[in-house]
Amino acid sequence: MDRCRIGRLVTVGALLVSGGCGRTGAPADEPGLTGGWRTAGCALAGAPPPSGIARPRMPVTPAPVHAAITRIDQGGRDEFADSYAGLELDQRRGRAVVYRVPSAAFDEFIRRSADNACIVVRDAAHSTNDLRAWHDRVLADLQFWTHRRIRIVSIGSRHDGAGVEIGTRDVERARLELPARYGSRAPLIFVAEGPVPRLPWPSLPTVVPPGG
Repeated sequence: MDRCRIGRLVTVGALLVSGGCGRTGAPADEPGLTGGWRTAGCALAGAPPPSGIARPRMPVTPAPVHAAITRIDQGGRDEFADSYAGLELDQRRGRAVVYRVPSAAFDEFIRRSADNACIVVRDAAHSTNDLRAWHDRVLADLQFWTHRRIRIVSIGSRHDGAGVEIGTRDVERARLELPARYGSRAPLIFVAEGPVPRLPWPSLPTVVPPGG
């Protein structure tokens, strides 16, 4: 499955890269549907036509899906940051997956923005705003962790709202010491070295090979 995952990443080092999380949005009004749902366009969605003549041929993102995810990502960051977590593009199935903390207002926005595109909506544990606070707290403590001899290579908010991904060469120590500082319930996910950069929309996508 080819997927473009839209989230936020900061690479720590000589070059600092950040996708940004947009402005603080309006609070989610009422809980939306839990367990996930799909827009009406999914009943009509099929595999998108392949692009070019090279082998293997790469699928093309359907224009309605491209337009819909542009609207949803922008609106999610600007107006619904207390609900929106991120999204991924499933090119082989001609659809996108949106992750959000259930919100009736944001769910309705997704329905309107989807038009005829297939958008699959899934629950997220944390929103853009939730993860931004943890992301910025760890980022502000980089010098502290350097003195503790824990090298943090990257910090990225997960597009599915699962947590803040910490790329480090000292995974085992980080798993012990960061929760001791931030609390055992801090939504931190530790990975060896740095995760593959997830470039902010509308930059070139990070493609995950089938089975990834």
